[in-house]
Amino acid sequence: MEKNNKQLNWAMISLIAFNLVWGLGNVVNNYAQQGLSVVTSWVIILVIYLIPYALMVGQLGATFKEQEGGVTDWIANTSTKRLAFFAAWTYWVTQIPYLAQKSQVILISLGWIVQGNGDFLSSLSTPALVGLELLAFLLLLYLSTKGLKALKYLGTLAGGSMLVMSLLFILLAVALPAIKPDLQLATANMDKVSTYIPKFDFVYLTTIALLVFSVGGAESMSPYVNKAKNPAKEFPKGMIAMVIMVGVCAIFGSFGMAMLFDSNNIPADLMRNGAYQAFDVLGQHWGIGRLLVFIYAVTQFLGQASVLALNVDSHMQIFLGSADKDFIPGWLRKRSKTGTLVNGYILTGVLVSILIALPLLGLKQIDSIVHWLTNLNAIVLPTSYLWVFLAFIFLYRNWDQYKNAQYIFIKNKKLGILIGGWGFCFTAFACILGMFPQIDMGKQPTEWWFTFLTNIITPVLLLAIGLILPWLARREQKAKN
Repeated sequence: MEKNNKQLNWAMISLIAFNLVWGLGNVVNNYAQQGLSVVTSWVIILVIYLIPYALMVGQLGATFKEQEGGVTDWIANTSTKRLAFFAAWTYWVTQIPYLAQKSQVILISLGWIVQGNGDFLSSLSTPALVGLELLAFLLLLYLSTKGLKALKYLGTLAGGSMLVMSLLFILLAVALPAIKPDLQLATANMDKVSTYIPKFDFVYLTTIALLVFSVGGAESMSPYVNKAKNPAKEFPKGMIAMVIMVGVCAIFGSFGMAMLFDSNNIPADLMRNGAYQAFDVLGQHWGIGRLLVFIYAVTQFLGQASVLALNVDSHMQIFLGSADKDFIPGWLRKRSKTGTLVNGYILTGVLVSILIALPLLGLKQIDSIVHWLTNLNAIVLPTSYLWVFLAFIFLYRNWDQYKNAQYIFIKNKKLGILIGGWGFCFTAFACILGMFPQIDMGKQPTEWWFTFLTNIITPVLLLAIGLILPWLARREQKAKN
């Protein structure tokens, strides 16, 4: 049985990791913020962040190969149960902006399916948009309680299709000059080095969070470490291959975006409609009309809908499935006769609904709402990555106990703590600087302050709720006794 379980080679590992980490939206969103200079940013973030991050995950997974809880188990084994609870809570609650954003992306894709353009949401007022997002989210939240198998099949199919579409975009865009030698590129001076050098100012630093968010998620690979034929060799090779694949897609994808959209005059709706518009232009150039737009919109709709519904249930089962009664009160662990975590779903619904409704307090334009929620997600979700680096530091704090794993990234105790500390500080730095809006405060003071305050308050409140739960659990225990 052990032999049969260890069938993954480095190529398989790299493909699994790539599918978990990467998506076309990462190219579009970061290009929208930085333009063509994002090419340099991609190289920097891959070298100083993604490579060590992925290899740390490999070592942690190999060290705790019998544990299936990922980061929570890593913290529990290297520190305390209390810290493990907070790690579990962080990984669950940081999904809230992610889920809110999914309902928005679903509506955008639906508009392109029905109308064939991005005008549907543009015509809506903020209350109407919020109402539709709430309707879409609550419907999918209800479906997730039913555990529909069709969602899993659709999600798998759409996920594979989305990967193909992401790679297809790069191939069609990069090969475009070969079929149209006289093609007029949207961005000028693409042959000059200066075009690719970012302006390393404060505004640039506020965009790093989205880069970190785009390359995160490698900790999901931890269960595959010991399924490799030779973890010590195959897993790091697979991770490096994944980094190369991400780098190629990020860089050439950015080139493709620059060919179609002027890097010095980026459209306000690029985050919302950029991928669809890109496929529209490519389809026209390649003589296949709007076929690519329709396929991409359908895969987005099915993929994002299934991801939203399945993520709600999967993350809740991980967090509450084997919850410790010392830290989580009984009402939150309550199950229905069919096994549904009733109050867990209610809490999810309340938190996501509040977040979806927040733009009513200060945002009026659809693209402002898209930018706000995309960047908020990039601030909140990476805070969960902090626990990976903290677990790595704790691992080296007790190095004599853990230095015999099948795969070791760093053998020196002090260097291991230093590298873990670097990842922790860089992630925290990116999240904090990301809280400052890329909005002209002089021209849009209301939107600037709304974005700034919600960027600070949202992660603080979401994480603070986790401090209340152990207190409620203790009160519950005392009442019973």
